[in-house]
Amino acid sequence: QVQLVESGGGLVQAGDSLRLSCLISGHTFNNDAVGWFRQAPGKEREFLGRIAWSTGSTYYSPSMKGRVSISRDGAKNTVYFELNNLKPEDTAVYYCAAAPNTYSPYNFWGRGTRVTVSS
Repeated sequence: QVQLVESGGGLVQAGDSLRLSCLISGHTFNNDAVGWFRQAPGKEREFLGRIAWSTGSTYYSPSMKGRVSISRDGAKNTVYFELNNLKPEDTAVYYCAAAPNTYSPYNFWGRGTRVTVSS
């Protein structure tokens, strides 16, 4: 069974950077894509970016460009999400999710990790 577990959330200060991890188990990677999303209180879930596991190519939401970086470590079956220059509006629950490829819907989701940015 595929499992995704996010970690690295918590309380951070505005202007800081954070790195979230997504540990993936029970899965063999081929052309999968792993994406990052977030959902702020009272708002819809927002796509932030994704990485293609086989090539390492990334795509970021235009709203996040310049502040976000996604990478993977094949040896650790882990995908990382880094966000710089945090703002209070970055407060949200952050999720990682896996899709069979970059064109398919995300069908496996983690439970999320909460990030709170204080001003």
